[in-house]
Amino acid sequence: MFNMRLKVPASFGALLSCCLIVAFGAVDVKQPRHVHIAYGDDVHKMIVTWSSINFTDSFVIYGLSRTMLNMTQKGYSEKFVDGGSAKLSQFIHKVELVDLKPNTTYYYYVGSMEGWSTTFYFRSMPAGEDWGPSIVAYGDLGSDNAQSLPRLLVDAAQGMYDAVVHVGDFAYDLSKDQGRVGDTFMEQIEPLAATLPYMTCNGNHENYYNFSNYRARFNMPNDNKRMYYSFNVGPIHFVSMSTEFMYFPNYGMQQIFDHYEFVKNDLIEANKPENRAKRPWIVTFGHRPMYCSNNDNDDCASYESLVRVGVPLYGIPGFEDLFHEQGVDVALWAHEHTYERMWPVYKLQVRNGTSENAYKNPGAVTHIVTGSAGCVERHEYFTKNPPPWSAFHSSEYGYTRMKFANKTHLYVEQVSDDR
Repeated sequence: MFNMRLKVPASFGALLSCCLIVAFGAVDVKQPRHVHIAYGDDVHKMIVTWSSINFTDSFVIYGLSRTMLNMTQKGYSEKFVDGGSAKLSQFIHKVELVDLKPNTTYYYYVGSMEGWSTTFYFRSMPAGEDWGPSIVAYGDLGSDNAQSLPRLLVDAAQGMYDAVVHVGDFAYDLSKDQGRVGDTFMEQIEPLAATLPYMTCNGNHENYYNFSNYRARFNMPNDNKRMYYSFNVGPIHFVSMSTEFMYFPNYGMQQIFDHYEFVKNDLIEANKPENRAKRPWIVTFGHRPMYCSNNDNDDCASYESLVRVGVPLYGIPGFEDLFHEQGVDVALWAHEHTYERMWPVYKLQVRNGTSENAYKNPGAVTHIVTGSAGCVERHEYFTKNPPPWSAFHSSEYGYTRMKFANKTHLYVEQVSDDR
């Protein structure tokens, strides 16, 4: 195969007035791949990440139209070596775009003079808190049987969402087959993740080699590879958690306590009156649920979920009391390959708001499990007699839409991809 590409970023000037790229064979080892974006730490930023097999420079060429890509931002790359026996390597590139105009469509492509991607686009975040974000949330999306992905791509092409929240478990698994399954997955989600900020947390299937594939492939705002962070979108304060520290203590005990302290301090700050007035919605997302009514013996179906109550014997705190004290509104989870919405619940007791509307000024957190996007492990099912805090459940494939109408009203719906 002979490929020739002539594309010259105007911002490179006369020095790079002509570019001829010739590649033989099926794989161009310097060609960008796996392009995806994430919000930065303020409204004027966007993080762009991609991969190449061999080292190249890291540039994003962007602008306000497809025909006027007149801005350039340079970043950096880091070599990532998969933990498998083949020790396959690639370079992960990161560029942070800054000084973006709010609520503006940008067109961009990435790479270097040794290879450029196709042109993508994204819309920057609107300024301020007085607008209504539309979020799509799901977890447990695999490379095989990624059933919801085609419909998600159609939704995104129609402009239905401002961002994606992926609540752990990617590809099944990112590290499988010496990391090749992860590469395939990143290619599959590129049409979605290169257009919408793809905000993530790690799940149990990312644990291999101390979560190294997840840490390398996804760059989140102020994460610094810790696998927990927070960010703001309009009237919402999001907190991304790493529930897996408790389940893989072999990777270190201190990070369990560091993680808890981060979440605690972050929620206390978000719940200060002046901050809560600006962003009244507090939404957390982490992989393993506090509550579920599945029949698979996972610990969320028991009375003593680690995420909920911790391990008191070893001084490891759970998160339920903290969430309740700091007024978390919605907690998104996955792990169970189902959808389940709870009544507002605290310590196994339903804390409804009003009798006419259980979710109007409720007395506890509303938990939503959304782990049914599609993977090789197939469906999971529920106990015959669910507990009173389980409001609705479904074993059908699908994903969750969240429309924050304003600072007081949130509409949530589950899309069945089996129908």
